[in-house]
Amino acid sequence: MERYISDSLASGFIRPSSSPAGAGFFFVGKKDGSLRPCIDYRGLNNITVKNTYPLPLMSSAFERLQGASVFTKLDLRNAYHLVRIRRGDEWKTAFNTPRGHFEYLVMPFGLSNSPAVFQALVNDVLRDMIDQFIYVYLDDILIFSSSLQEHVQHVRRVLQRLLENGLFVKAEKCIFHAQSVPFLGYIISTEGIRMDPDKVKAVVDWPSPDSRKALQRFLGFANFYQRFIRNFSQIVAPLTALTSPRMTFRWSDTAEAVFAKLKSRFVSAPILIAPDPSRQFVVEVDASEVGVGAVLSQRSSSDDKMHPCAFLSHRLSPAERNYDIGNRELLAVKLALEEWRHWLEGSGVPFIVWTDHKNLEYIRTAKRLNSRQARWALFFGRFDFSL
Repeated sequence: MERYISDSLASGFIRPSSSPAGAGFFFVGKKDGSLRPCIDYRGLNNITVKNTYPLPLMSSAFERLQGASVFTKLDLRNAYHLVRIRRGDEWKTAFNTPRGHFEYLVMPFGLSNSPAVFQALVNDVLRDMIDQFIYVYLDDILIFSSSLQEHVQHVRRVLQRLLENGLFVKAEKCIFHAQSVPFLGYIISTEGIRMDPDKVKAVVDWPSPDSRKALQRFLGFANFYQRFIRNFSQIVAPLTALTSPRMTFRWSDTAEAVFAKLKSRFVSAPILIAPDPSRQFVVEVDASEVGVGAVLSQRSSSDDKMHPCAFLSHRLSPAERNYDIGNRELLAVKLALEEWRHWLEGSGVPFIVWTDHKNLEYIRTAKRLNSRQARWALFFGRFDFSL
């Protein structure tokens, strides 16, 4: 703490304060063994008008990696501290330490609006490159290119733009010109996207939950990777039911079996390939009594085999559980087309829908439909597909 306070004072990040506010100050450990300063700004955050600038969805990054063979990952140094607190508002950030009372002159970690403000800053700096050959998530930047020669130019352009705007990277945290990089909990490579082996190990080593809160923590972790697990919602349904406060928590043999099954699915999860809009898509759906699922696949040009691009899973609501099996499969098709319509709608190559029931064929031609089926039929009519 002494060193952090001294370094921050010397860098002009903080100054002594006489503010009436005073948040708690502490440190938490980081993966590399170092410590990150944390300040308890819950009181300030509770009365802060939220900045609604959106953070990007990780799924949007996957969809732009088609054809990429070289990757660079950049990590910005002291990212939030590059933003100046508005003059006159510094007192609101005051915090207490054994060494005294201080306030920030720059944006600290812990403020509810810090992520949105910083995302807007970096997006503004790199706007013309985003979605062309870079993806930005807060202080992490992924650069992707189809060739090494092109990649060298892309990396040079990004670093030059960052330098011009006073943004710097941590060289020791960056990975340059690689065929595979860890990024936001995933491994991105020329083959596609897969789960980080460290995260898979964490799931495999996870002890059986002994309380509702422990189970919720596990499911929260597992949910992050549900796009890799076919029929995820159906598999975890018995565990999800145990999180309800209306049920007595009891870890049964059935729950343990589901827990083990989910772990095995993580170990055997496939690599997801990046969608190629020039090739035909296949949408395969299925339904059960508790959920519906779908798989978006394509035939790979490298081995001429079908590979998954993404999985979709949806737990049925009480009303949806009243649908017959045919209508549940129709629901699965509807949800799949909604989820992947940016690839499927207007696709130059008609896609294929695989389903066990004939309801989809019926709904496209029938003259008499109920109101729900009529809405779905109009929606399906926007797509060019065969069964």
